Amino acid sequence: MKNPLLLVTACAGSFLLGAFVNADDAEKPITSEMVEVAARIFDLDFTPAERDSMLGNLNSARTNYEALRKIDLPNDIAPALYFNPLPAGFNMPTGPSTFTASTAGKITLPTNRDDLAYYTVGELGHLIRTKQISSVELTQFFLNRLKTYDPRLHCVITLTEDLALSQARRADAELKAGKYRGPLHGIPYGAKDLLAKKGYKTTWGAMPYKDQTLDLDATVIQKLEAAGAVLCAKTTLGALAMGDVWFGGMTRNPWNLNAGSSGSSAGSASSVSAGLLPFAIGTETLGSIVSPSTVCGTTGLRPTFGRVSRHGAMALSWSMDKIGPITRSVEDCALVFNAIYGPDGHDPTVMAAPFRYAPLTTLKGMRVGYVKKAFESNYPNRANDSLTLQTLRTLGAELVPFDLPTGVPAGRISFLLSVEAAASFDELTRSGRDDLLVRQTKNSWPNSFRSARFVPAVEYIQANRARTKLINEMAAQLKASNIDVYVSPAYAGGNLTLTNLTGHPCVVLPNGFTPQNTPTSITFMGQLFEEGKVLAVAKAYQDATQWHKKHPVL
Repeated sequence: MKNPLLLVTACAGSFLLGAFVNADDAEKPITSEMVEVAARIFDLDFTPAERDSMLGNLNSARTNYEALRKIDLPNDIAPALYFNPLPAGFNMPTGPSTFTASTAGKITLPTNRDDLAYYTVGELGHLIRTKQISSVELTQFFLNRLKTYDPRLHCVITLTEDLALSQARRADAELKAGKYRGPLHGIPYGAKDLLAKKGYKTTWGAMPYKDQTLDLDATVIQKLEAAGAVLCAKTTLGALAMGDVWFGGMTRNPWNLNAGSSGSSAGSASSVSAGLLPFAIGTETLGSIVSPSTVCGTTGLRPTFGRVSRHGAMALSWSMDKIGPITRSVEDCALVFNAIYGPDGHDPTVMAAPFRYAPLTTLKGMRVGYVKKAFESNYPNRANDSLTLQTLRTLGAELVPFDLPTGVPAGRISFLLSVEAAASFDELTRSGRDDLLVRQTKNSWPNSFRSARFVPAVEYIQANRARTKLINEMAAQLKASNIDVYVSPAYAGGNLTLTNLTGHPCVVLPNGFTPQNTPTSITFMGQLFEEGKVLAVAKAYQDATQWHKKHPVL
């Protein structure tokens, strides 16, 4: 290691031992005094005799760790333990998938071609299908916008121009030959640069990996290509999926160029908000779709854990990572999700379940829960959120008070993410290359990875057991309330952390502005694998507002 701190990470059922020693002492036996110091970190107390009895096991364990570290474990190798979000007694949805899009209406090319920047995926798809514009023309339009505005927004890591134009030409040729792949046929998009694409760098936004290339296409990119979509850019992410600071700087918020776009799907949200792309793919582990969508005024879908394959995506937390679209509208999220969900044979956590979506003409008679304690608390966006509830009542929804489970404090077990992330980037920490990351604060990854080495394996397992309890309690709360969908403030009340741990789906969309004229958001939540219901209710609300039609002036 780069410093004289000897870390001995215990196997499950034991504990982590840490003691300050010189590099030359690394091979010396662990002593009773070392065990006494280490035990204090974990608030444990052992007698001298108990400590002496451990020494044989601990010295043997250290030998095992040394051998383990010689095994090549690249980021794409997952643990043999797979997270399952299903509560006890859960019945998976069955039957066929169904998808009904909204009626297109009369959609024509705008007099001012720049207005195309803010057309929805559905509208642009109609223009291509009716041959009012070609995919090549549309792709060139968005490539030009990316080139024009990225120097201000810093939202692109790699422009995939040659690939995009090639895919666009193919889309046009297929349409001319009578082959239409669906609503994403010929539509430009961006992919967060933790998704692999052959022939292009996949940098994870981090200096140690800025020249990394992976010889595969992520499943999400494969599925979008099969749907006819056109990859124009690999978008920025905060280094290793935290924040909005990457090796090229800070991604900017189009509503305030002096501020960041939040993270970690920083470039995906920024580019869509600014009209540089019709949609982009983001990921969320603990807020990385919700947060940038909030500050950039975009609409995002965080699917159920186990809905979208993560094959070819950087692993941060194997039990929490989720992939979803960031778009201009709720229905655009549905259109993109319809192309990317489902098993692929590579990600064993992905389950087969139908996706059923159809727009709702009314919310009359629908029971929509709301997190009562959160909405009644004192938090910055309370006024806009209260107006959201009033809009839902006006649309005919019966608002039902809903309480999140309190038996397991979600924040107390969220360290699961840090432990899994530290394992994902174990070699980065041990090699000392974590010093290459731009952010080196107490709350940034390098320090988090190091600190996570001191989480005992027993506590990690106990936290996962508590997570099982949380999952079951959440299921019981939803069942008792007899609701399919509930509304929550984006941040207040603890819903964001809790539902990222339980794996529930979420739609985030704009619901107003702050006094500083930056967007605010609201989140719609649903049952596991019921994205269709959540999207339909969220769309009904969005259609009754105009917030998603407001755009930043660049």
